[in-house]
Amino acid sequence: MEWYAEHKRELPWRETQDPYTIWLSEVILQQTRVVQGLPYYERFVKAFPTVQDMAAAEEEHILKLWQGLGYYSRARNMHITAKQITAEYGGNFPDTYTELLKLKGVGDYTASAIASICFNELQPVVDGNVYRVLSRYFGVDLPIDSGKGVRYFKELARNVMNRDNIRDYNQGIMEFGAVQCAPKKPYCLLCPLQDSCVALAQNKVQHLPVKTKKTKIRSRYFNYLLFIDTNYNTLMEQRVGKGIWKGLYQFPLVETNEEMTLEMLRKSVEKKWKDVGILSLSLCNPTPIVHKLSHQHLHTKFWRVNTSTPLEGAIPWSKVHQLPVPVLIADFIKSIKI
Repeated sequence: MEWYAEHKRELPWRETQDPYTIWLSEVILQQTRVVQGLPYYERFVKAFPTVQDMAAAEEEHILKLWQGLGYYSRARNMHITAKQITAEYGGNFPDTYTELLKLKGVGDYTASAIASICFNELQPVVDGNVYRVLSRYFGVDLPIDSGKGVRYFKELARNVMNRDNIRDYNQGIMEFGAVQCAPKKPYCLLCPLQDSCVALAQNKVQHLPVKTKKTKIRSRYFNYLLFIDTNYNTLMEQRVGKGIWKGLYQFPLVETNEEMTLEMLRKSVEKKWKDVGILSLSLCNPTPIVHKLSHQHLHTKFWRVNTSTPLEGAIPWSKVHQLPVPVLIADFIKSIKI
């Protein structure tokens, strides 16, 4: 608590106990560093001052504002939750951990954060930062990605928390893990807990916390087709299904099991788009762009296809930037000159 009072970063969501803005910050900061998430938080608060404003928005607007943050299911769930709170709770957030868990996309961590910070409920928060602090300080090598580990750390966090100032304690231990007890370069020499930290005493700081599950990386080969007709129109399609980019837009995609050559792609394009008069086909990026996601690496090429016939269902190139797209495509759009 003393460390937090002296070292805490000045962040806008720490100046309020409004559950809407606390919830918004927690959703944005899942899988996202504060320095990256802060501009998005400010953008969303400006666009949607209340949860009712967010509920009334179009999904495309939500996804466009979210563009670049990744894990787009967070944005879609956030929109559903806003509608749920507006319709079922009269625009007011539930004020208990149990009720908060009923909201779409709200799990133990987010429910605990809102309940404790906004409503002073005795609920410990256990995020990646808290796992790290507790596992190192107490020297616990139970895997944090196991059911037993999750239950153990939740109970441990509850047992050691400050019950007189739940709000600041929870924010303090998360901040301590983010700033002081950092993942790769913790400041152990200047740590106020160094005299009693088990991991430091046993030289295990870099080995804790423990994870058992190793992510298998899958390679995929994407070939995006940048159709340009004589009117400078292009084709964009909206992704459907259960993928992480559901609802976002992209150029027509040809996915293969290996890297494609020009001739291979030409045959594929001529077969699928037989009614389009192809003037030329050329590769925009000779070196594939490798876009790394948590479970997959996308080896991506962008191909320009100039056509002699107008494209059916096309949009003007000047409007492409208005659509919500994966950051991979957004970066390409910024770099290309038509």
